[in-house]
Amino acid sequence: MLIQSDTTSRLNNIKEKVENNVRLSMEDGLFLYNSEDLLTIGELANQANLKKNGKKTYFVENMSLYFTNVCEATCAFCHFKRKPGEDGAYTNSPMEMVEQVKERITPNVKEFHITGGHNTEVPFDYYVDSIRTLKEHFPDVTIKAYTGAEIEFFSRQSGLSYKEVLNKLKDAGLSSLTGGGAEILSERYRKKMSVNKATTEQWLDVHRSAHSLGIPTHATMLYGSIETLEERLQHMIYLRELQDETNGFLVFIPLAVQPKSTNSKITKRTSAVEDLKTIAISRLMLDNFQHIKSYFITLGTQVAQLALNFGASDIHGTLIEERISHSAGALSPKGLTRDELVYLVKEANRIPVERDTLYNELKTY
Repeated sequence: MLIQSDTTSRLNNIKEKVENNVRLSMEDGLFLYNSEDLLTIGELANQANLKKNGKKTYFVENMSLYFTNVCEATCAFCHFKRKPGEDGAYTNSPMEMVEQVKERITPNVKEFHITGGHNTEVPFDYYVDSIRTLKEHFPDVTIKAYTGAEIEFFSRQSGLSYKEVLNKLKDAGLSSLTGGGAEILSERYRKKMSVNKATTEQWLDVHRSAHSLGIPTHATMLYGSIETLEERLQHMIYLRELQDETNGFLVFIPLAVQPKSTNSKITKRTSAVEDLKTIAISRLMLDNFQHIKSYFITLGTQVAQLALNFGASDIHGTLIEERISHSAGALSPKGLTRDELVYLVKEANRIPVERDTLYNELKTY
């Protein structure tokens, strides 16, 4: 009689949990991260995704907009921000941004993806006017804007509650929050990495507030620096618990950290194995999230394509000149065309589906 090893037995136990829709624990996640059986983990995540989404893989035609790079925060991983008056610092007026958009927009763009700095040089009304002006000039484009950390900053800046801030933005034309500002939801990590912006609980409470107002949001995780595997998994568990409470998250987006310089001899990029494992484990841990995103900006197009067979159901969008990750050293393209996205998805034996911000299906290719 063959005797199963403890490792095989544990993996089989996790497989049974996944097949029977039993939630995975922190210990299960740690075992998967430490396992060398990448293909089995990937297949489990692939099957979990197929149950939720079939072979459909989603993307959106969108534009990334950055009104300002002036920021009060000093996050160690960020190379986008500038101090007031520093070389390269800028703050665009709403109409300046409208003119920039007119130069680049195509009739197919469905979403503006807006993030930027925590700029103390302008009032909260500036951020509201930015949304309102864009919506007035491009009424058919959905506005996905600002991170949970930015909302916390606006609240401090204005003296308004999170809900009051969000309601003003919603009235101006905001439809959804971006997922940024989460980084790793661990106070040890946030202190070590000088994330002197929203705390773990504040970030979660902003999203809780948004969901209570009918504003769906996104969630990210910036992995690959000093965080422990336990902290990555606790990050996912925090999100899973809030999703149980509100069901307001649209998608989870693991972001591989980018080194400061593409030429430095001491830089460290996440490996393809770690990226694929993180996508797969995200899919298995976040059983109440409909979508896991394979973000080609931080993964690169080939790993992002492969991730579609490791549990991901979304490959993001056209973007049209992403700046934040590229300022930190991302090697990927700053954007892709619709045809390029469709090709990537089809070559992964998946069905490309163009969507809007809220995952309403617009066209199947």
